Amino acid sequence: MRKGLGTLILTGATLTLASVGPLIFPIAESGTGTLSTLALHWLIPSIAVLAIIAFVVRNTYPLITRSIAWGALSGCIATAGLEAIRIPGSHMGYMPGSMPKLMGVLLLNQFMTGPTVLSNIAGWVYHFWNGAAFGIIYVLFLGTTRRWPAWIYGLVIGIIFMLSPVVRSLGIGYFGLQFSIGFLIVVSLAHLAFGILLGWLARRFAGSQSSAFFWCFRFLFGKASREEQPAAAHP
Repeated sequence: MRKGLGTLILTGATLTLASVGPLIFPIAESGTGTLSTLALHWLIPSIAVLAIIAFVVRNTYPLITRSIAWGALSGCIATAGLEAIRIPGSHMGYMPGSMPKLMGVLLLNQFMTGPTVLSNIAGWVYHFWNGAAFGIIYVLFLGTTRRWPAWIYGLVIGIIFMLSPVVRSLGIGYFGLQFSIGFLIVVSLAHLAFGILLGWLARRFAGSQSSAFFWCFRFLFGKASREEQPAAAHP
């Protein structure tokens, strides 16, 4: 019982902490605080606590540690696949500028002065961390037993992005249709590529692992036993 409760708490904490990075950008763009302030008070502490959790529970709850490590690595690499589509799309005029550069300017609170080398580095690091965070969420939420859910997961992330305050703040409307139909196409294809790579990499790195989230949900309502608890898979 105690082991199951520990998995429930750690899974919830990990999912919450991983969601901080992807959430603070749209929150900032909605007018609730600045990205620099949110990053200082929420993003940096969330990353630090995630790292501490992964280290401290590596022996007692290896499922959590492996999900954080392999999910983050998978998401980070999958972000490179996303960029392999987004960057050419931007050069072809289908994207209104570079999102990582914009994030860097906002992170360092230098919107008036524009991007610098340091802000570009900060923006790209934040961009790849968001990919890593989505990887952690994917492994714990959907598991790695099947690859195709990651494709849908990637597309859903893209759709939410195109409906978010981030896109609206650019003045290009929902799905960027006021800018170009190419925006919708590029963003969709880029996030589909992210999902495909994430599904393949997570399965390759973490092995076949069932969803810890849904086990915890069933455990919370007395529908699952400790014996059914997902174990740390081996590739």
